[in-house]
Amino acid sequence: MINLFVLGKKGLDALARIDAELHAHINAIIIGKDSAVQNDYASDIEALALKNKLRFYYRTDADATVLAQAKLNVAIGWRWLISQDIPLIVFHDSILPKYRGFNPLVSALINGDAQIGVTALVGTDEFDQGDVVGQRIISIDYPIKIEQAIDLISNEYALLLNEVLQQFMADTLTRTPQDESQATFSLWRDADDYRIDWQQDSALIKRTIDALGFPYQGASTLMDGVEVRIFDAETIPDVTIVNRCAGKVLFKHNDGYVIVCGSGLLKVKTFYNQQGEPIQPNKFRIRFQ
Repeated sequence: MINLFVLGKKGLDALARIDAELHAHINAIIIGKDSAVQNDYASDIEALALKNKLRFYYRTDADATVLAQAKLNVAIGWRWLISQDIPLIVFHDSILPKYRGFNPLVSALINGDAQIGVTALVGTDEFDQGDVVGQRIISIDYPIKIEQAIDLISNEYALLLNEVLQQFMADTLTRTPQDESQATFSLWRDADDYRIDWQQDSALIKRTIDALGFPYQGASTLMDGVEVRIFDAETIPDVTIVNRCAGKVLFKHNDGYVIVCGSGLLKVKTFYNQQGEPIQPNKFRIRFQ
């Protein structure tokens, strides 16, 4: 019997596409909630569990006695510690050993990686360092928004989950140690990490904006001391600016503001307040910070 700890769209999509014959081997679904995103899909996961008559609990209500009945825990999109009393397989959205740690998909998109992927690994006390039991890799093109990337990765999660569960039931799972010489790490992000650094290159800022959009809160900047969100932007060919000052508006077009970056220019058509409502500046001379 298997416990599935699931959170977010990746967890929902993987759960939705589990082969029907595997349902009988699922002991319980444990659902996580995440207030840091606009939609954590918790209610959708609950509805799916009910539809398929699978026992489920929310994370804070999980029955320890019931959970102990399983022989394997599997975590998908999970953000919390899980007891090691039962063997654990963790699904991580990076091509391990690259991007161990937090929000690896966001980091990969900001860095402009040509490939993204998902790895299933044995859970250990040290995060994301266990042996690999499965991995799927896909190529991507830019520009790409985080919502699109999550859709692509969610499909790979579903395929890999079926592979891993089938192999576990058949006792054919193989373990491959990670190459420690290739390991990199991705740090956790907080509100400060959503702030745009206008000193950066415009292409990098564009990728950052795309990587921090829905279901996340959106990249932020200060406009006249007030925090606003940006969900979309367009890179513009650079011009020679003799007194370059990153963050200042250079041009005001009918369809948006052209902002000076450390190198390159970026056009933003719409800004949003903290309530998600579109707003438009009422002046030309603006310095974004």
